[in-house]
Amino acid sequence: MFLGELVDPSTHQRNGTKVDLDSAALTTHGVIVGQTGSGKTGLGIALIEEALSEGIPCLIIDPKGDLGNLLLTFPALQPADFEPWVEGGDPSAVAKQWTEGLASFGLGSDQIAALRDRASFTIYTPGSDAGVGLNLIGSLRAPSGAAEDSEGRIDEIGSVVSGLLSLMGIESDPLAGREHILLTNLLDRAWANGESLDLASLIAQIQTPPMRKLGVLELDTFYPSKDRMELALRLNGLAASPSFAAWSSGEDLDIESLLFNGSKPRCAIVAISHLSDEERQFAVAVVLGRLISWMRKQPGTSKLRALVYFDEVFGFVPPTAMPPTKKPILTLLKQARAFGVGVVLATQNPVDVDYKALSNASTWMIGRLQTERDKARLLDGMRSAAGGVDLDALGATISGLAKREFVLHRSGQPKPSVFTTRWTMSYLRGPLTREQIQKLMGSVATTESATSNPSPVLPVLADDEVPIAPPVAKGTPTYFLHPAAPWASLVQASTGSKRHEAFLALRVALLFDDDDAGFRQVDEWEAVYPLTGSFSPSDAIVVDYDARDFLMNPPSGATFVLPRSPIAESALFSGASKVVTDHLVATKTQQVFRNEQLDLWGRGGESEQDFLARCDIAAQERADMETAKLRTALETKIGRIQVAIEEAERKEDLARREARASKTTELLAGAGELLGALFGGRRSSRSIARTIGGAASRRGRSATRDAKADTAEDRVSGKVDELASLEQQLHDEVFEIDAKWDEAGRNVSVVAIALEKSDVRVQETAIVWVPR
Repeated sequence: MFLGELVDPSTHQRNGTKVDLDSAALTTHGVIVGQTGSGKTGLGIALIEEALSEGIPCLIIDPKGDLGNLLLTFPALQPADFEPWVEGGDPSAVAKQWTEGLASFGLGSDQIAALRDRASFTIYTPGSDAGVGLNLIGSLRAPSGAAEDSEGRIDEIGSVVSGLLSLMGIESDPLAGREHILLTNLLDRAWANGESLDLASLIAQIQTPPMRKLGVLELDTFYPSKDRMELALRLNGLAASPSFAAWSSGEDLDIESLLFNGSKPRCAIVAISHLSDEERQFAVAVVLGRLISWMRKQPGTSKLRALVYFDEVFGFVPPTAMPPTKKPILTLLKQARAFGVGVVLATQNPVDVDYKALSNASTWMIGRLQTERDKARLLDGMRSAAGGVDLDALGATISGLAKREFVLHRSGQPKPSVFTTRWTMSYLRGPLTREQIQKLMGSVATTESATSNPSPVLPVLADDEVPIAPPVAKGTPTYFLHPAAPWASLVQASTGSKRHEAFLALRVALLFDDDDAGFRQVDEWEAVYPLTGSFSPSDAIVVDYDARDFLMNPPSGATFVLPRSPIAESALFSGASKVVTDHLVATKTQQVFRNEQLDLWGRGGESEQDFLARCDIAAQERADMETAKLRTALETKIGRIQVAIEEAERKEDLARREARASKTTELLAGAGELLGALFGGRRSSRSIARTIGGAASRRGRSATRDAKADTAEDRVSGKVDELASLEQQLHDEVFEIDAKWDEAGRNVSVVAIALEKSDVRVQETAIVWVPR
């Protein structure tokens, strides 16, 4: 790599000896330092021209806008070529100066033409359409192989997250800052699963992260929901900025495409002079993070595979602070050698660069410095790489350098050399303006825009849509209706729709109780309401929902209609609860079956058939009780009659026996007296008459006894009739009792038990997003 010619430090005269640098030397990195006007930019451009001529692609970070001069190469070296780029000078004089300057180093039109043929040049302007856009927001997409390369994945994610937070003006330590830790975990979880995120889905996941804890702490303990919402709002504000849309336009950030155009090396100049400090940090962190991921996929080599040139590194790798760019720069300086990626850092003030960065370089090109402090810091950074070099003598040499003169020191080389830089093949007109970049890159930018597929920062939505669910009042659950929920059709849910509308869901506990009835029943009432701006209880869609009907996270690609009701205000939910409570108290009753005769009340959830069956049993019990009392009362009477019948039957039997005995006695006595009167001697007729009369008298007494027995028999018959009458009475009255209570068992009415306000308790209010 032809950098210039040696000079005599005392006379500052060239001696004709070329200074060549083996490109492989830059795998161990280089540093170019020199104050303004030292020729540092010219040396850097010459170095890049040499690398490109060797077929080595270059990725250039250009904070000042000078390195776009690499596109100002004019093989014909005619005044007309220079004229558009010369300000306040004579194009002919400039053309002559450049021709003679190149010739003094043995260069000319042939070398310029060879450089232009060998490499392609592109100026990328992230966040602007001046040059070719660079889609840095697309860096949220998972790079190929990210799932397998955990170390590379974490490094790149760290750069992306640090850059995003810097854009938002948030300082967050990668090891302790909760913003950094949350965003890193969200991206790592997605990339590890081979999933990509866009800014909208990242904002959504900040609100509802797909994890319950971070580290060993519950998520809401480590990073409360309210604070996460503030982060989401800041990121959303960034995304909503009209100027931020340019960050997602242009080429996708693919390092292979930036470095190679087929087999042709590319000079990819990432111009960032138009950006704010925070935007520069973001752009550089993302580009270098993706470069590190690409680098780690390359096979090892001792040759220079690609050159990374960082002009004016001030502020990107400071000695004390930790901006987003510092870690990827240090990572490259420590690890890139094994992959053949060389890094060259250029700076005016070494004191503003971390000595760890300086000490990792083995090639030093040192021009004039502004202060002794800068020289001391530089020598301190070189100390570990200087070997046996006399640093005091080196310091003296540095102090005597002229313009465009540099000390070249390589680690392991015994003596530094002083050289003057060669004339650049590129015209050094200074920083390019926006219009000049547009002029240089107009056709290229148009071609790139036509072939790239820019992904917008946020999806293109209707005026009433947003890509993330709007925030709700603190403590209010948010659900997403599962399209297969049984009641999805009631709310006109559409399975294929990404557009979601908000519904207010309420779950209410209702207590129906009546002390007189001994009735107590708790019901659960659920309904959803469309949020139309005014809340009306008549709009209720009564449903029966549970956790199975909902998704906890929004479907991929979901958009959300901005509700016309203020769902971020707790007053909406408290007001709705009050309105629903009043409505339910006024309209909701529990219908209860009542049997007044039996003093029975229905039970909660009891059907009419079951209540009638219970009434029938109760009526039978009542009938049995009344029948038992009646039977007790009549059985006493029946018992007395039965005793009387037994006594009458005994008396009748006795009377019958006495009558039969009397008749026998009378018969025998009469017969004896008559025979005696007739055959017993001399009897008078009167005696015979008295005998006959006596017999008649005895027959009379016998007839009396017969009558008495008949009377007793009649008494028995009467008592038997009385007993039969009582038994018939018992039968008739039992039948009447059964009929009465059978009718009572069927005498059922319906009573409405009303609610009081204290009986209504709103258990949950929630927002349900429904695809429609």
